Amino acid sequence: MPLPWDAKVLVGILGVSGTLHLVRPETYEPLMPELVPAHRPVIYGSGVAELLCAAGLLHPRTRRLAGHASAALLVVVFPGNLKMADDARRSRSTRFKQIAYARLPLQVPMVRAALRAARTG
Repeated sequence: MPLPWDAKVLVGILGVSGTLHLVRPETYEPLMPELVPAHRPVIYGSGVAELLCAAGLLHPRTRRLAGHASAALLVVVFPGNLKMADDARRSRSTRFKQIAYARLPLQVPMVRAALRAARTG
């Protein structure tokens, strides 16, 4: 069964985000909740996980596992998005607020896309 269009978009998002985690990890450090130890290794690990999920979604043999892993990953990183929104709330930057708040509801369709992809594997 072919990969649904929304899962193709998710592959792109995970690929770009995973790459950015590896080449510009400092971008993600402000998003890390204080309770998470070893911020840099966790950022690298989440980048690798995103790239593995993206690659796994592309192959029918690994799509089921990758779809479920992608959904789980999106849920696990959600506290970072909440922290970003909270930081934005205190910021004077309207653009930062727009980006931070827009990310929150986007998690739902991304999780849905991951689960839809898992059903096609």
